[in-house]
Amino acid sequence: MASTQEQGELFVGSPVPSDTVVLNGRCLLRTRDGRRVVVVAGLAIFHYAVGDRMAEAHAMVTLVEQGWATQVEVADAFGCATRSVRRHLERFEQGGLAALGRRSGFPRDRPRISAARSRLVHRLKSEGLSNCAIASRIGVTEKAVRKSLRRLGWRESRREPALLPLALADSDPNLSAFSTTGPRAPSGEEDSRGADPALGSDPNLSAFATAPAHPKLSGLAKSEEESIPRSFDRDPADRRLDRLFACLGLLEDAAPLFRPGVRVPRAGVLLSVPVLLSTGVLDCAREVYGSLGPAFYGLRTTVVALLLMALLRIKRAESLKEHSPEDLGRLLGLDRAPEVKTLRRKLARLAKEGRAASFGRALARRRVATHGAAMGFLYADGHVRVYHGSHSIPQAHVARMRICSPATTDYWVNDELGEPLFVVTAEANAGLAKMLPILLVEVRRYLGERPVTIVFDRGGWSPKLFKTLIGQCFDILTYRKGTFRRVARRHFREHVADIDGRKIPYMLADQNIRLLEGKLRLRQVTRLSPNGHQTPIITSRFDLATVEVAYRMFERWRQENFFKYLREEYALDALVQHAVEEDNPEREVPNPLWNKLTAELRKARAEATWLASNYGVEALDNVEQVRRTMRGFKIANAEGGRAVEAALRRVARLETKRRKVPRRVPVREVVKGPVVRLAAERQHLASLFKMTAYQAESDLANRLRPYYPRAEQEGRTLVQTALSSAADIEVTATELLVTLAPLSSKHRSRAVAALCEDLSRRPVCFPGTRLKMRFAVAPDPQNRTNP
Repeated sequence: MASTQEQGELFVGSPVPSDTVVLNGRCLLRTRDGRRVVVVAGLAIFHYAVGDRMAEAHAMVTLVEQGWATQVEVADAFGCATRSVRRHLERFEQGGLAALGRRSGFPRDRPRISAARSRLVHRLKSEGLSNCAIASRIGVTEKAVRKSLRRLGWRESRREPALLPLALADSDPNLSAFSTTGPRAPSGEEDSRGADPALGSDPNLSAFATAPAHPKLSGLAKSEEESIPRSFDRDPADRRLDRLFACLGLLEDAAPLFRPGVRVPRAGVLLSVPVLLSTGVLDCAREVYGSLGPAFYGLRTTVVALLLMALLRIKRAESLKEHSPEDLGRLLGLDRAPEVKTLRRKLARLAKEGRAASFGRALARRRVATHGAAMGFLYADGHVRVYHGSHSIPQAHVARMRICSPATTDYWVNDELGEPLFVVTAEANAGLAKMLPILLVEVRRYLGERPVTIVFDRGGWSPKLFKTLIGQCFDILTYRKGTFRRVARRHFREHVADIDGRKIPYMLADQNIRLLEGKLRLRQVTRLSPNGHQTPIITSRFDLATVEVAYRMFERWRQENFFKYLREEYALDALVQHAVEEDNPEREVPNPLWNKLTAELRKARAEATWLASNYGVEALDNVEQVRRTMRGFKIANAEGGRAVEAALRRVARLETKRRKVPRRVPVREVVKGPVVRLAAERQHLASLFKMTAYQAESDLANRLRPYYPRAEQEGRTLVQTALSSAADIEVTATELLVTLAPLSSKHRSRAVAALCEDLSRRPVCFPGTRLKMRFAVAPDPQNRTNP
C-alpha cells in the first residue's frame, strides 16, 4: 500500500506549457509550428493556420455560442478586446461565415467622398444645410459628412436665434398677465413688420415672427420691478414646450403658471411668500449671482424652492424623494418641482461661483435696513457642527456632547431679539476670542459707526481683547471668567423692572473693577441666585441700569434657543456635501508629542507626590526611642527614600525633554496625507437659506402677535401649522387667491384669518408673475360664518 506522501504526489498538477493558453477548466488553446488548435474537453474542435483571420473569428464565435467559454475568456485567450468578440458575433448572425471573412478597412461597396465632394460638402454647409440634407444630396451617410467636415476644420458658428414668444390667449388668467409685456404694433402692422419668408404662412409660426428679439436669448421680458418670464405653454400641468425652449437655450427660468385647485396639499406655505420677499432674498440673489444660465429651473425658481422646502420642514434635498413632485410643483406654479439631483446640481452651480459670503452680506444689509432698531445689542456665539465622515479634519469641543470631535464651527451674530444677522465659518475651529475681531469687522460693514454692544459668553474672555474692542468704539458685555472675589451678601439689592413687557426681578450687586494691572476699568454686576451662587457680569456700559445689564446678559439664551430650534426644525447640522478642499498645511496646531509628554509629566508628578506624602507619614510616625536621628530613619526607610528620589528624577527628566519640544507645529507634521477641510461654500449657502426661512417664520409670528394671546408660547407652532395646511388656489386675471383650510379651533382660525387680512392689505406679486397674492381662511364646515 502506498504511503500518504506517495498518494499526495499523485494529485500534483503538471505545469502548463508555454505554447498553451487555458481559457477555463475545459478549453485550451495551443499554438505550435504556425498552427493553432482549439481543444474542448480533450477534443480538437478547430485546427487552422495562425494567420487565418476568418477561421480564428469562427472559432471565437463557436466557443461563445456553444457556451464553452465567455466573451471575456475568449478575448483574453485570443489577445483581443471583448468588443471585437461581440463584433464577430454580430457579423456572423447577420451574414454567416462569409461576413467573418470581410477585409479590414473601408468597405468596397460604400463610396468615399472625393476632394471635389469635400469641397461640395463645405459649400453646402456654408449655405446653411444640415448634415442630413447634405448626405441625402450627395448619396452618403450623415456620419461621413460629419467626418468630412471635421477633416476640413469646419467650426459651427453660433448664431443668436431670435426670441420666439408664443401668442398668448387673454382668456387664460396665468397667461394674460404676460400678454402685454412686449410692444404691440397697431392692427395691420404686424404682418409687414414680422415678414419672414422662412416661416411661410403657418399661423403658429407667424405668432413667433412678430415678437421682438431679446439680446440674451432668455425668453424674458423686462419690467420695472423684475424680469417677468414668458411661458410658451397653455396648460399649467404640461410644460413640455417650456422645457424644450430651456434645452434650446431660449429660457433662463420657467414662468410660474398656477392652476386652480381645491385642498392643494401644503399650499398654506404660500402665506410666507410676502414676508420672504420683504427679506430681499430674490433681489440679493439676482444681484450676486445674476443667472444660472438657460434652464427650466432657473435662479428664481431654485431660491423659492429652497426657501419653501425649509418652511415645510423638508430638511434635506434627499427628503424630496418622500414627497410628490407634482404636488410641490403646484406651489411653485410648475408642473413638477425640482427633484434631488436637480436641486443638488443647482446648489453646486451656485457654490462654484464662490459668492456665498457676498450673498450673506447682501442679506445682512437688507436686514439692517429693515430691522436696524434691533441692532443696538448683538449676540455672538459659535455653533459646532459635528462631522462623522472618514476625512481627517480639525477637532472642536462639542459642549452639548461634552466631547472633542471632528467638527466645523460656525459663528453667528444675532440681534437683541435673537434673530440671525449673518454667519461666518471659522478656519480650523478658531475660538471666539480670535473670531470676535473678524465678526466685528463684518458688523462695521453693516452698521457703520453707530454704537454697538457685543454680548458673548466666557469663550471670548480676554482683557487685552476688551481693551482693543473698546478702543474701536465697541462696548462689551460678558461673563467674568476665572477666580474672583465673592461679593458680600450685604451689597446685594433687589432690582425689579419691566423690560419688553415682562417683569424682571434680580438680586444684584454693582461695583467697578480694574483689569490689566489697573489699565482697564470695567463694571461688574453680580447676580445672587436663590441657592447662593454668584454670577459676575462684566461690561463697559456704565450708562445702563443695573437690572438691564443682567437682563441683556441672560437674554443670550435666546441665541442658544435659536441654535436648538434650527438643529431640530431645519436640520442645521446636516451636511449638504461630504467633499473636502485643501487647507493651509502651514497652519499651526498643538503638538501631539508635547501633549503626550505633558500627560506623562502629570502622571509622574502625581506619583512623586504620593510617594513623598507616604515618606512624610513614615517620618511623622517615627518612634524616636528606636531611631533618634534622621540618619537612622533614612537607613530604616531606605527603600521609600530611593522610590521618592527616582520619581523626582523622572519628573526632572520629563520636564527637560518637554522643554525641547515645541508646543505648536505645522499641521502637515501631524496629519498623515493631505491637509484638508470640509468644503464650506455649499454648506454656507444652505445655512443662509435656512436663516432666511427662519427670519420669515419669525416675521409671521410677530405679525400674529396682536391677534393671538398666546403668541409668545405658541406663535411659531401656529405659524408652522398654517404653512403646512392645505389650501384652495384660485387664479383670476390679476390675482392669486389662496384660501387656507380651517384650523383645529375657532380662535386659531380667527388669528390666522386676521394674519391673512394683514398680508392682503399690501398685496405683493408672486415672484415671476404679475398676479397679486391675497389670502383668506375658509369658513368652518360646522359654522358657515367665517370665524
